[in-house]
Amino acid sequence: MTSPAPGRIERFLEAGKTAIPPLTLLSAVLFYFGYVSARARFEYFGVDVDTIGLGTQEYIMRSPQPLLTPLLVFAAAGAGSVAVHTVVRKRIRTTSMRRLGRVAQGIGLGTLTAGLLLLFGYAFLGDWRLYGLVTPLLIAAGTTLVRYGSAIRRRLRPPAHRGAVVLGYLVIAVSVFWMTATVAQWSGRGAAMSDAARLGKLPSVILDTKESLFLRSPGIEETKLPPSEGQTFHYRYRRLRLLIHGKDRMFLVPDRWSASDATLIVPLDGSVRVQFQFQNDRP
Repeated sequence: MTSPAPGRIERFLEAGKTAIPPLTLLSAVLFYFGYVSARARFEYFGVDVDTIGLGTQEYIMRSPQPLLTPLLVFAAAGAGSVAVHTVVRKRIRTTSMRRLGRVAQGIGLGTLTAGLLLLFGYAFLGDWRLYGLVTPLLIAAGTTLVRYGSAIRRRLRPPAHRGAVVLGYLVIAVSVFWMTATVAQWSGRGAAMSDAARLGKLPSVILDTKESLFLRSPGIEETKLPPSEGQTFHYRYRRLRLLIHGKDRMFLVPDRWSASDATLIVPLDGSVRVQFQFQNDRP
């Protein structure tokens, strides 16, 4: 007996495997989550991450932090699923398992419906803080339960169409991707708030400029340098901290958080003079 010819969805997925090498796909995924986390992190300080000038490798290097928690959760969920599946396989032919399949499908349909209602209610619920996590979680969990309940019942009847199976897995994959992106955004925001609570731990910077900057952030000390022959820098600023170093500029913040603080962008083009202070900790 010959196997049926693959459908359009299967042919599309096979073509995607050929066109996108696994390493390229992995790099793209790591870059995306690193970018989402970095964007949320520096947005807290009023900085658009695109103005920093970070490269692809730098975003990839930032991806493990936001991905660590989702990976641990998915690994634990996978281990639990394997244990449950092992028990179910031993009793797959019994009447109780058929009933379990129907119950799983019913719960899955209800969960999936709730997720879809949230999805289509974005205009009214989009500002809910947990929206980006709860909605894909309900869709992924509901689809998984529907597919698994169907898989249990299929043991006693002809298998379903492969296209429906592939679409189910696609919905789960997209939902997991959405959840992970939300966690990455939260991770970046949390890292920013942690930085803001410990600004004194960032590198201390002394900044000399040719003219007054008229900074409005409280706590920054401005000193007028004494005039001397050949002196081009006339103002000195202390109590600044290095938030991040971009391609050709530095982003400086005050050493103590205030609601009226601002991030100072300093170009490294000779118009300023920068000194990094030692830590006040005698060796």
